[in-house]
Amino acid sequence: MESFEHYIPTKLYFGKGSISHLVESLNQYGKRVLLTYGGGSIKKIGLYDQVMDILNQGGFTVVECAGIEPNPRIETVARGAQLCKEHHIDVILSIGGGSTLDCSKAIAVGAYYEGDDYWQMVLESRGDKKALPMVDILTLAATGSEFDDGGVITNLALNKKIGRSFTFPQVSICDPSYTYSVSAYQTAAGSADIMSHIMEGYFSRTDDFDLSEAIEEGILKSVIKNLPIALKEPSNYTARANLMWNSSVACSGIPEYGKQSTGWPCHAMEHELSAYYDITHGVGLAILTPRWLEYILQKDPSITGRLARFARNVWHLEGQDEHQLALDGIHALQDFFTQQNIPMTLHEVGIDETNFAAMASSACANDRLKHAFVPLDQQDVINIFKMCL
Repeated sequence: MESFEHYIPTKLYFGKGSISHLVESLNQYGKRVLLTYGGGSIKKIGLYDQVMDILNQGGFTVVECAGIEPNPRIETVARGAQLCKEHHIDVILSIGGGSTLDCSKAIAVGAYYEGDDYWQMVLESRGDKKALPMVDILTLAATGSEFDDGGVITNLALNKKIGRSFTFPQVSICDPSYTYSVSAYQTAAGSADIMSHIMEGYFSRTDDFDLSEAIEEGILKSVIKNLPIALKEPSNYTARANLMWNSSVACSGIPEYGKQSTGWPCHAMEHELSAYYDITHGVGLAILTPRWLEYILQKDPSITGRLARFARNVWHLEGQDEHQLALDGIHALQDFFTQQNIPMTLHEVGIDETNFAAMASSACANDRLKHAFVPLDQQDVINIFKMCL
């Protein structure tokens, strides 16, 4: 069992009607608000009008930064930071899913950044820079950005997508009913992201921290149970609420407390896919994860017991042959993603072998995957990419 530090300063309001806490949440920081959101889905569901009514009645001055991308761009970070500086913004209000929240965290740091090289700012960010306070209203269960300080920003000109620590939201408002209108595709992709956040830490060399193991397996089983319900009944509050809370906890660090770091190899590989091809993050993770598990099981049979545990405790599979049981667990995972209509090959999302070598080199930069659950080098990553075709 490894030592760990717990620090999550975010106040989280969860449940129906949580937006009633919006005014009090913003008022403590000021009246000049930068409103950040994505492609306009919040207008379709009426949330934009509801928020604007609350802000107008509360006497807030609002500046908008709309159009934040699914893989948020460094250009949008720069645009938001400049708006903060020009309009003397007091607090950021972010409405949307993880991409909007990630971008808003970088904007919060950028508001105090001296200079205009915001990519350099992202590269330097380690969660220790001055940042504007941020309040968010969550509309998608996926990344867990409402409960952590991390953010992933894309620079398409450089084919780079990197995660950094920026700032924690001061307040997160999480009403599962705001996710009712999320498409089946995005609901499934978001759930694959939740599962990946757990599996990246679950497949670790540390296996003596009972609580972390129970949390990880519990969240995986909850997603497996509730995702099909949410897809069949989009307005099922219980299913949506479970997925939303799974999302918040999955990427909070809590499930990995006391466990050896793994380097999150699937995220390292997927960030390369979406940096080059701008694909949906959760879909990329769903494609990669079963192939990664199959590859590392063959490379290092010593992990057989860990994968067999995954099969028994998560998928409720049985068998005396540990190796076969491990394979059965991997196949159960892949079958689950397939049943949720998630694309399961790179060809389906328009990716071929053209950039495999460059992506593998970047994924392994700075020996990032040298200390993974099973260490990977550039050729290993290329091999895994090829398995995904």
